[in-house]
Order: sequence, then C-alpha cells, then structure tokens
Amino acid sequence: MAECLVYLFTGFLESGKTTLIQETLADPGFNDGNEKTLILLCEEGGVRYTKALAEKVNATVVSVNAFEKLNAAFLAKCEQLFHPDRVMIEFNGMWSVDQFLDVEMPLRWILVQILSTVDASTFQLYLNNMRSVLYEQLRHSETIIFNRCDDSTRTLYLRNNIKAMNKRAQLIYENKDGTIRAAAQEELPFDVNADPIVLEDYDYGIWYMDALENPRKYEGKTVTYNAKVYPVNETRPNAYVLGREAMVCCSDDTSLIGWWVHTKQFKPRPLSWVRITGRIRVEYDEGYGGEVCAIEELAREELPHHEEDYVYFT
Repeated sequence: MAECLVYLFTGFLESGKTTLIQETLADPGFNDGNEKTLILLCEEGGVRYTKALAEKVNATVVSVNAFEKLNAAFLAKCEQLFHPDRVMIEFNGMWSVDQFLDVEMPLRWILVQILSTVDASTFQLYLNNMRSVLYEQLRHSETIIFNRCDDSTRTLYLRNNIKAMNKRAQLIYENKDGTIRAAAQEELPFDVNADPIVLEDYDYGIWYMDALENPRKYEGKTVTYNAKVYPVNETRPNAYVLGREAMVCCSDDTSLIGWWVHTKQFKPRPLSWVRITGRIRVEYDEGYGGEVCAIEELAREELPHHEEDYVYFT
C-alpha cells in the first residue's frame, strides 16, 4: 500500500499559504502531474485556486469551513473518494494546530512536513496583539517562510522571536517579488571581541540566539552576565542550568533559554540569580540534535532577586 504524503501549511489569512502551495505544485521537481493531489482548503484569501490550475497540476480542491468537520471520519471519506497520492492542507490561521495533530488520519496518510508562512510586514503587529495564536501556528513548523521582506525588514528581530518559540525551525526570507534574500548581518548590541564579553540584561536574548545558531563563533571566549539557576530533569555531576525565560505565548507560557554551566564549586541554589563569568566551550546536545554552547565557570556571585524575569527581542 503506497503512502500518501501529507503537508500542513499554517499561518494567518493573507500570509501567502495559497501562493506557496500553488508554486510548489507548479514545480516539476516536486510534481510531475501524474500524482493526484488533494488540497483541503480551510480558509480562502485573496488568491484563489482556479479550475484551470487544478487541472494543470492534477489537483482536487475540497473546502472545509469549520474545524469540527476536519475530523477522522471526514479524512477517511476523502481517502475513499479521492485516493490521493499527496494531501496539502491549507490550515485556518485561527484554528488549533495542536488539536488537529490529535486527529486520526487514514492508515496510509503520513504527515511529513509542517510549513508556515508569515507576512514580515505585519509580524510585529501579530506578535504584540495575538502572540498566543501566532505561537500556536508556528511552534510545530519545520520551515517558516517570511515573505514580503524589504530593506526595512529586521531579520534579526524576526529570527530571535521565532527561535524563542521554535528553536528547530528553518527560516527563509523572501523579497516582495518572491526571490530569496539572505538574512541581514545586523550589528550585535555588544562587543563580540571584548574580553570578557559583558552582557546587559537586554543583550542576553540576542546573544543567546546568535550563539545558538553560531556556537563556534563563541568557542573559547569569556562572557559575563546575569541569569537564573533552573532545576531540570536531567542531572549532571558538577553542572547546573543557567538561563532566562523568553515569553513565547503569554506570561504563563515561557521557554527557558539557557546553557549548562560546568563548575568546580558547589552548585548554586535552584531559582537563585547569579552573575557568572565563564569560558564558552562547544558540545553536542542530543535533545537539540546539534552543537550548543556550554559554560566553564570561572567566577560566580549570587545576586538578590532580579526584577526583570523575561527576555524580549526588541
């Protein structure tokens, strides 16, 4: 029994989902026209699927106008009626991705990729006013495409906020004409060549995200910053986790962004704030699936309660 590959496209209305699906199906490297594609359309924006286009790419479009209808019985009926080779789901930007992932699919349907589209020009507006919904749309995505970028687009701001929500996502930036643009090499707000690199509280998030993507850039460097000691499930001898909390959804839903600190002293108290000076080394982290930074503690000072708990990426 041949597998049916399922692709889930998430993002807000008018973020470019339909255009991305149409361009993907028109790519002969992806679709030779012999495979049957089923498009489950969960919301309609300004760009529409035409009958001529559907026939050209051998696709059938079925509209789904309520989340309750996108259930196991409906998907089984789609399998029975169309027996597709692939399914592309254009998800509604206000529906719960988490709830959909719990829906039972037909036996041969395999969810292989979740892609998201984001209008770079409205990202900050949605982040400020609909953070929880944005988080719901992007947290599971393997690939996130920022479209409609221009010279004013702050790619560092986009990247840091997304990585706080979804560390593993691949980020792609598109110009307004659809061409791919490189992420701007924006100036960091601290001196990366200083010895030590001294981080203010508002620098921590930007430094962490840069080090997450470029750990070798910081290998062997000394850094000084304030952070909090976190209890974690994993225990290591002579090591503890030190970091800050990034708000990804709301104040009740935060993500720890921090590193393991290796110490020759006693471990500090959990949830205490410390000012640490340490040397960065690079090690492989199985949970992350790649290289990350770790800190060799050189000096530590316990601090009184810190007022600013959260990390922001402004």
